[in-house]
Amino acid sequence: MTTTTNTTTALTPVKLGARDALDALVDPGSLLEFGAEATHQCTAFGMQAKRPAGDAVITGTAEIDARPAAVFAQDVSVLGGTLGATHAQKIAQVLDQAQRARCPVVGVLDSGGARIQEGVSALDGYASIFRRNVALSGRVPQISVILGACAGGAAYSPALTDLIVMDRRAYMFLTGPKVVRSVTSEEVTAEELGGARVHSAMSGLAHLVTERPEDAFPLVRRVLSYLPSSCWDELPLHLARDPELVPEVPAEQRKTYDVRQVVRGLVDADSFLELQPHYAPNIVIGFACLDGMPVGVVANQPNTLAGTLNTQAAEKGARFVRMCDAFGLPLVTLVDTPGFMPGRSQETDGVIRRGAKLLYAFSEATVPRVTVILRKAYGGAYIVMNSKQLGADRVFAWPTAEIGVMGAEGAVEIVFRRELAADPGRRQELLDNYRAEALSPALATSRQAVDAMITPAETRDAIIKVIRPLMRARQPRHSHDNMPQ
Repeated sequence: MTTTTNTTTALTPVKLGARDALDALVDPGSLLEFGAEATHQCTAFGMQAKRPAGDAVITGTAEIDARPAAVFAQDVSVLGGTLGATHAQKIAQVLDQAQRARCPVVGVLDSGGARIQEGVSALDGYASIFRRNVALSGRVPQISVILGACAGGAAYSPALTDLIVMDRRAYMFLTGPKVVRSVTSEEVTAEELGGARVHSAMSGLAHLVTERPEDAFPLVRRVLSYLPSSCWDELPLHLARDPELVPEVPAEQRKTYDVRQVVRGLVDADSFLELQPHYAPNIVIGFACLDGMPVGVVANQPNTLAGTLNTQAAEKGARFVRMCDAFGLPLVTLVDTPGFMPGRSQETDGVIRRGAKLLYAFSEATVPRVTVILRKAYGGAYIVMNSKQLGADRVFAWPTAEIGVMGAEGAVEIVFRRELAADPGRRQELLDNYRAEALSPALATSRQAVDAMITPAETRDAIIKVIRPLMRARQPRHSHDNMPQ
């Protein structure tokens, strides 16, 4: 494991103190701090003269919107927020408390990494935290808030949690710019190496990015409002709100539109919270409420790469599906995809292996699952996007839907190649015939791949009628972990 120095000279942390952060996060007066007088026991390199109380981290229990939570916040103003044995023990106690109390964990991170002066004790401290992160995975929600530096071993713990909220001026990397320069001679800034743009749009590590540090905490509260305190608890319920109007989806398959507008036309008004909006934007994921019930939404995005699935989209969708299933959120899947992205780069990038993750996630899920086919649902992507035989409780199709092995243009070139060679003028006739005989949603309905054809106006009520009785019958339980994507 690579570590950095215990100073903050390499990074300029966001100026929000650890205690201020916790005050902004938890309900007023609810924080019960423990370990406030704990100190490190290191004597090497003159460290016996630097033993601040609390050892650079505030730990305790609190309430967030009147629900119990376990919390910690690293203090970059004390020993650079670096982690030593005592610091790690305090965080480990927070995680142990969350396990016993079956409550969420929220960690506020701002750290230079392992405390070099403590050597292997610091590394072992990280290991003890990682082991607990994994033990809690899929059992209680774990949220990481990155407000400043998150370097070296410090970066691994957030990656093991369910969701990361990152301030736009924060950084996450294993090795900082100075180490990169000394080892590879590459000149790179902290922002280029691990800034919020990198992790929100390129690595996919950050789920939400805020403009200001203080904006992170309302987002954390909102995320928790969709999730149960643990996998053994019921979902929190909210007041139902009428949705926005369902937009008209173009009947022409090649025309694009923003599927997020369709989502907002189905779920309760102002309830949709999109996650990872800039990473693999050809698939949309997020939390929402449907008649007051929290749900997870997965949707192909036609206005990016025509809604095709690729390696990044498959992994993004798979982790979200597994998180929803772990915590009991019903899944609503909106399908409009021409298939998986073709090409050598996708094949060598592991589209089969990584695409199988989304297939596995949907197949494994036991929460109520409803699929609505808006337009295109072709080939393997039709299967992967929560098809009936993959275990969807109900599959509906709009009148604009086309369901088949491939689109009409490609299929006609194969099926009717002789006819086209003999009379190219028949192309449109053959296209129309193929759409009617092979892609019609009525055909899929007759073969029970689709349960019913419905109009956009009927869709919200249909989804609610499927999900609500299934949720009443479901018993909260532990299903599986939420392994990093």
